Amino acid sequence: MVENAASAPPPAPPASGSALGARIASALVMVPVALAIVWYGGPWIAGLAALAAAVMAWEWSRLVGRASSLTDSLLLAGIAAIPVLLGAYIAIWFGLLVGLAGILLQHRLAGSRNAAPIWTAAGLAWIIGPCIGFVWLRSEPAGTATMFWLLAVVWAIDTAAYIAGKTIGGPKLAPRISPKKTWAGLIGGLLAAILVGLAAALIVGSDKIWQIALLSGALAIVEQIGDMAESFAKRRFGAKDSGSLIPGHGGLLDRLDGMLAVVVAVVILSLVTGGSVLTWR
Repeated sequence: MVENAASAPPPAPPASGSALGARIASALVMVPVALAIVWYGGPWIAGLAALAAAVMAWEWSRLVGRASSLTDSLLLAGIAAIPVLLGAYIAIWFGLLVGLAGILLQHRLAGSRNAAPIWTAAGLAWIIGPCIGFVWLRSEPAGTATMFWLLAVVWAIDTAAYIAGKTIGGPKLAPRISPKKTWAGLIGGLLAAILVGLAAALIVGSDKIWQIALLSGALAIVEQIGDMAESFAKRRFGAKDSGSLIPGHGGLLDRLDGMLAVVVAVVILSLVTGGSVLTWR
């Protein structure tokens, strides 16, 4: 006999203190590791980016396919990781070409299996490009400082947006896409990014202090766009998180979705200006 669902008690809401504690514990583990790898660079940064690409591609395959086989998920992970390593050890352009070929191959395979081919290909492009860009930014002159600034900006945005959204609340930013995000969170993240930009410009002795600060603030909007893009995909496929790898955050893609967009923006700025944002004169 099936119990009447209406008589069942509603599920207890998750303990916010417990969730916050999990987020803090995860950050205490991840932040030092990320900073150390960025500092040492070389094969460490390439390995980190390739591993992140593989994990995010795996999560994406489960998100958009929902019934993807282990073979499909492993193939997607390899298609994401290999171009990053090739870009690091052979040439960036070669990694991008191999990545494009892999995306086209996976699009064809996904299409033959009716597994959301456009979404699969778009997700791979969204993952591979920024991961290759991450390695390239670290290899450029002033790459270490650039990466520390980029990481600090993204972490500040996420932390301030979370705190402001929880403590202030208020009108929702885009309730149909991401019901938990608020305008207060966006403004909090923007102000935090500006402060990080000011600090970074002063530390490196730049004479473009306010330009770097305002650019850092603008990256808060870019970061939110990346976050919203994944939120839209999760709602489209009926998923709460991309995975459960990181306690308090969900999957790795949930944690890095905004950073992927920021990396792309910083790479474009670096290419247009001919150098690191921090070395503007």
